[in-house]
Amino acid sequence: MLKRITTLLLFIPFLFAACEDYYDTENNPVTYGDTYLSIDLRTDKAIYNPGEPVTFTLKEKPSAPLTVRYFHLGELLKEESVNGREWQWTPPSDDFRGYMAALYETGNGQEQLLQTIAVDVSSDWTRFPRYGFLSSYGLLTPAQIEQQIATLSRYRINGLQFYDWMHDHHRPLAGTADNPLESWPDLIGRTNYLSTVEGYIDAAHEKGMKTMFYNLAFGALSNAPSDGVAEEWYLYRDPYHGDKDNHHLDPPFRSSIWLTNPGNSEWQNYLAARHDDVYRVFNFDGFHIDQLGNRGTLYDYDGNTVDLTTTYAPFITAMKQAQPGKQLVMNAVSGYGQDQIAQGETDFLYTEVWGERNSYEDLARVITDNDSRSGGSKRTVLAAYMNYDRSGSTGFMNAPGVLLTNAVIFSFGGAHLELGEHYLANEYFPNNNLQMKSGLKQSLLHYYDFMTAYQNLLRDGGETAQFDVISADGKLNPEKWPASAGSVAVTGKSFLHRDVIHLINFTDAGSMEWRDNDGTRKEPAAVADALLTVKSDRTVKKVWSASPDHQGGAAMSLPFTLEGDNVTFTLPLLKYWDMVVLEYE
Repeated sequence: MLKRITTLLLFIPFLFAACEDYYDTENNPVTYGDTYLSIDLRTDKAIYNPGEPVTFTLKEKPSAPLTVRYFHLGELLKEESVNGREWQWTPPSDDFRGYMAALYETGNGQEQLLQTIAVDVSSDWTRFPRYGFLSSYGLLTPAQIEQQIATLSRYRINGLQFYDWMHDHHRPLAGTADNPLESWPDLIGRTNYLSTVEGYIDAAHEKGMKTMFYNLAFGALSNAPSDGVAEEWYLYRDPYHGDKDNHHLDPPFRSSIWLTNPGNSEWQNYLAARHDDVYRVFNFDGFHIDQLGNRGTLYDYDGNTVDLTTTYAPFITAMKQAQPGKQLVMNAVSGYGQDQIAQGETDFLYTEVWGERNSYEDLARVITDNDSRSGGSKRTVLAAYMNYDRSGSTGFMNAPGVLLTNAVIFSFGGAHLELGEHYLANEYFPNNNLQMKSGLKQSLLHYYDFMTAYQNLLRDGGETAQFDVISADGKLNPEKWPASAGSVAVTGKSFLHRDVIHLINFTDAGSMEWRDNDGTRKEPAAVADALLTVKSDRTVKKVWSASPDHQGGAAMSLPFTLEGDNVTFTLPLLKYWDMVVLEYE
């Protein structure tokens, strides 16, 4: 993700500022406790194979029996009593299904919802990728590694990008496959440890998560000639092979990055062999391929013009043929080469979104365009950096900006690369200047549970549809997507036996730019008991709603009335995002 070197260098002094005091937006000091997250309910994995039992664990033993109910898309599958801290449930044997488990207690004759948690049963994580990252591989203890992976698993992260884990881009493994080094410097000179990388891979696999190693499609450092990288493999800015293209990096980086030609078969064979060494030492599940976007006019060694976008599909094919059992994904920086990447042998799509796509509408269009490119067969993950202009100094993420952007991404069927050892607000992944307060951490638990539990509505087919939604009591201002600031955006999908309607609250947004660069997005006022009417020409048998902002995402059946084509119901609460489902005969 090394896109802007001037910006990158700006962040270097702050990389190791974790011990400094943090301040909120009013410049008040914030204590450690403001970032504390209590995880009261866990499962033993982030993702399960069909037929595999799920083990649930409570943080504390309940003082009285609890009731747990298991749901699929609002339908109750089973109810049972829970008496201890741990119990098991085996979901139905269907593949690629999301479920919600809801835990209740009863007191004074009243039942109260305590916790919710999602369960993903999918034999292949790339069907519904929820991508996280790792970016630091110092000498960590097994307990530190386990704690980090356990937290990401609780967020239902099912795949991890290992960013800057390697030694040199052209020779990522330090040492040899038979004698790998125990430690090595990364590009900026940080010391990475073999035991930490191995430990992270093993811990992730224990949770059912997959691991993808990061590398460029065309990166060679200054020592590459001595490692066998030939002059004929490079890309040049002139037709006389006198000016190699490079991504210039000043110290403390160990080297600039010189660009090779991804379409050159000899380079492909060379890099595939280096990756064979990686796979012999590390049990990675695949290769996360990076690029650097549009480089302008380039030439090969013989003076032929090279269109980089035409080299990506052959490069992907070469990597798949070299390691056929491994998975592949490739970054499309600002969408560069996205058509070719989508048609290649990638397992899902990954787009790094930059400034020319500023609006929420732009963000949604990236996802829908990717769906079209792949014929709906590949899901999209967005690297979309929130609060970007603030990431050069220490502070906190602005929760309203993050949640509103996630509401758009998730409702349109995408996922957001944002969670790792810290929140990701910058293309240089080790930058950890902006932390999450406990409130945002808790909210994101609900958002990721929601995306997982309802993945079959959010990310699994359906036709994009427009819906006529009327505010019968004037509490809301619905507008069809793309909506404007001051309104509630209405979008969704139509399925064979149901319509799924998303309501995204831009009432207090102020602007329709998703990045919230300065962290000033305001928290929207929640609206309770809004009376809504939806026009539908089908026979409605049930109406229900769910929201990551309310009741832990648990589905709530809504009483409704029918008058002609009008379906009228009361929405319990709208804060950032609600999903309303109309079930048909």
